Amino acid sequence: MGCILKQGGGLYSRMRVGAVLLAAGQGSRMGNQPKALLNFQGIPLINRHLIALSGAGVDEVIVVTGYYHERIEPLVEQFPVQIIRNLKPEDGQPSSVRLGIEAIGNKYDAVIMMLCDQPLVNAEDITSLIAAFKKRLKGDVLIPRVQGQRGNPIIFSGSVIERMIADDKNMYCRKFIDQNPALVEYFETTNDHYIVDIDTLEDIETFNQKTGWSLELPVDALIVDARGINSDNITHPSDSEPAYLALRRQLSSHS
Repeated sequence: MGCILKQGGGLYSRMRVGAVLLAAGQGSRMGNQPKALLNFQGIPLINRHLIALSGAGVDEVIVVTGYYHERIEPLVEQFPVQIIRNLKPEDGQPSSVRLGIEAIGNKYDAVIMMLCDQPLVNAEDITSLIAAFKKRLKGDVLIPRVQGQRGNPIIFSGSVIERMIADDKNMYCRKFIDQNPALVEYFETTNDHYIVDIDTLEDIETFNQKTGWSLELPVDALIVDARGINSDNITHPSDSEPAYLALRRQLSSHS
């Protein structure tokens, strides 16, 4: 993102961080619904995640689309990120991961691999994960773990990304982790944001009951403008204000 929202100095002054945000899935377990467009308190998850990555000081974000690209990309295009479309999303998540790491390249000290179906992950959570990566004593892969359960996002060192890119086309993040357990370090935490994800309609119902918040299936595209903001709930910014800054301001006012 070119540091568009970077909070100057400090934590990231000596480490460049990139991210790959996966938004290519079919959502088959949710009745073929795009999980990236699930609306959390009136705002699509894909936009919340982009704002979170920006707020955490990430330098560049690659968004990988596939299924539903015609619905997702108009929302993403309002952000200063690069979109990579998986032309064969039926090949599964590994193919999207591979496209993402090839696009991000080997120019970063760390790369975050992030999913689109985690509604609670915010800028503070990503910042904490990056801080833990900087403080790690060993390993080149950092995975959050809550009471023994592995979570997401995951951070990979730049050297690991370089190794995966140099390997054959069948090498991707999960495969690398499974083959190199000695390189994995865990970020032990009680923060369940890292392990809450949404895969089914039942997950949506459980989430809403547990949190008291509103997570809903994607709204009709006609009432979500190009900024990804539900026009029934949020006042549009002036034409001179970039959409991503307007959304960040709206999110801050509701936090």
